[in-house]
Amino acid sequence: MIRVLVAEDMHIVRSALVALLQTEDDLEVVASVERGDQVLAALSTTPVDVAVLDLEMPGGDGITVATHLRREAPGTKVIILTALGRPAAVRSALAAGVDGFVLKNAPVDELVDGIRQVAAGGRVLHPELAAAAVQRGDSPLTAREADVLVLVADGCTVRETAHRLVLSEGTVRNYLTAIVDKLNARGRTDAVKIAQTNGWI
Repeated sequence: MIRVLVAEDMHIVRSALVALLQTEDDLEVVASVERGDQVLAALSTTPVDVAVLDLEMPGGDGITVATHLRREAPGTKVIILTALGRPAAVRSALAAGVDGFVLKNAPVDELVDGIRQVAAGGRVLHPELAAAAVQRGDSPLTAREADVLVLVADGCTVRETAHRLVLSEGTVRNYLTAIVDKLNARGRTDAVKIAQTNGWI
């Protein structure tokens, strides 16, 4: 029996995943949480063979949690689940030592088979995601610059971005100036387009 933990902040998605996985004879969902910072606490009371982590969730994104698991629970395999297979995210996940990367729009069998594969010591990564991650160059942006640009891409104003990242508005403007310069962009909109095209955000 493969013991599985599911970490997903959207209740309906999490419940559906748990229900689907529980129909498999060789899988048992022993824990399900909605926040990244609840994963290690769950593992401290329940042994887990494979942790299925949403890429973006409150309390710590999937890649950050995977990095902690490598230190605190090295025997637990990790699959990142995401709606967007951004090359930058794939590269970060691979660098964090995750064992699998599955898209949310993939057939459920792909996740089920992926869990079995990583539990057996294999790795799971869609060929197109692997190719995209390799073909794109490393991002010239720092992690904080990428955070700023992601929020701008989502339509946040300088004030909203500053509030969400707990920065001053002046600091956010400085980041944006640096981003535009680094990407040789014509402005913020162009910088977003360049970064998204290259899979850096």
